[in-house]
Amino acid sequence: MNEQISMENLEGQAEYSYVIDKDLSEEKEDHIREIERSIIKKFRKSIWCKFTKAITRYELIKEGDRIACCISGGKDSMLMAKLLQEIQRHGKYHFDLVFLCMNPGYNKENWELIEQNAKVLGIPLTVFHTEIFDTVADIDKNPCYLCARMRRGYLYSHAKALGCNKIALGHHFDDVIETTLLGMLYSGKIETMMPKLHSQNFEGMELIRPMYLIKEEDIKAFRDYNGLRFIQCACRFTEACAAQEEASISKREEMKALIEQFRNTSDVIESNIFNAMHNVNLATVLGYQKDGIKYNFLDDYDK
Repeated sequence: MNEQISMENLEGQAEYSYVIDKDLSEEKEDHIREIERSIIKKFRKSIWCKFTKAITRYELIKEGDRIACCISGGKDSMLMAKLLQEIQRHGKYHFDLVFLCMNPGYNKENWELIEQNAKVLGIPLTVFHTEIFDTVADIDKNPCYLCARMRRGYLYSHAKALGCNKIALGHHFDDVIETTLLGMLYSGKIETMMPKLHSQNFEGMELIRPMYLIKEEDIKAFRDYNGLRFIQCACRFTEACAAQEEASISKREEMKALIEQFRNTSDVIESNIFNAMHNVNLATVLGYQKDGIKYNFLDDYDK
């Protein structure tokens, strides 16, 4: 059952709907508990411990936080929601959670699947609607980049309107090393996806990535073990490509394939890519940038 209420956001009046299963049977509650137990028991080492390690290592959650857990409807964000629920119940910090879900124009089938999964997993969604998919549908150049930027802005805006000081996104270990390789191979620079960032456009807001140390293969294992099915990328652009049976491969998919080759060669390469971003030796690089200032090794070579 969905309820409609109106609330103020940064731009004026915003309407939110809530996806909450108010008629939880004992059977449904037992199923939710089984899924939660699988996180702590079956996937304790591969998921839960890596999640709590990231929280501690990068100081992602602090006392009194109000975090908007951003739900896209995919496997990553849905698992992140369950992990944040668990650490809210059993962790050392007291913090609030809002499970913020934007409907940017999903088709009926995908949206119904998101609502169904939220109820199966016991995740109370706070939903708002936009027309982002319609906006970017006719964009020829970098529609995915524009879509991502617009979605991020909406999420920040609504999270702040709901009193949150942080948004949590479901990027995982594989996303981090793919981003690192993309920067090196296609942009000629060494940079990575950070575990947390201060927002440059929304004062007082911060982005955190609690799934930072969790591998995608383990997220898929959790999904399959619990018999769950989530949406993939469900934008108009993706649907159109599928309908036309186009076989174009994105740069990120190229990185996924490359990393898979690395895995077949050695079981340490992907971890080394990740760890390299924690162990940069500035004395052995030709140049770097910080706060908009460029440094060259020649600047103090003879000092």
